[in-house]
Amino acid sequence: MITRTDRSDCACNDVPGVRNFRDAGGIGSLPRGVLYRSGALDAMPPEGARYLAGLGLRSVIDLRSAPEVAARPDRRHDLGCEHSHFPLFVEQRWPEDQRELYPAMAEHAGRSTVAVIRRLIVPGALPALVHCASGKDRTGVTVAVLQTLLNASEAEITEDFLRSNTALGLTGASAVSQAGHGTHPVTRTHLLHAMIWIRGHYGSVPDYLLAHGAEEAELRALHTALT
Repeated sequence: MITRTDRSDCACNDVPGVRNFRDAGGIGSLPRGVLYRSGALDAMPPEGARYLAGLGLRSVIDLRSAPEVAARPDRRHDLGCEHSHFPLFVEQRWPEDQRELYPAMAEHAGRSTVAVIRRLIVPGALPALVHCASGKDRTGVTVAVLQTLLNASEAEITEDFLRSNTALGLTGASAVSQAGHGTHPVTRTHLLHAMIWIRGHYGSVPDYLLAHGAEEAELRALHTALT
């Protein structure tokens, strides 16, 4: 079996059947090997599950809406992980325009991100994987909030956020406007709009999470758990 240490520096798309997989750590005070991000696991074959097991994965957190999960449930195979469903949007309805989508995600992500934090601080919950459908929009905002809490700079967070374009083949001539958010490339402006919305309405990322039910002790516990 491949150990967690062997794969703590894994690159995008290393997991069979899973798009846009990567380590969210290595920036700020968030180390590698504790928090991963990706697209959905609905097409993951058994060898993909074995790969994730080799990372020592203990938690899978799904941010997709209830209809998406019902239509394309994650394939777990024999992956011995706790699976949590914390939808950012409860229903499969959100703005089509990316410029409107990101402030809308910031508005709705507080509750689900607090739920993610509460899962991550449970003893034995790490390493964890956070995912949505393609791993770039809902996962992008949620992970950016977590990375911000772990002292990553705006430049570091944005660089990680933009890696989804390469992982999903949304660069150059392939970056064309088609139906469905999975085909839309992300830009630094998208993430900036989400973070501006959060800080404009709440002042800071910690205050945003506290306003959505988090407690100071939970935010401190997140630092302890992830660092």
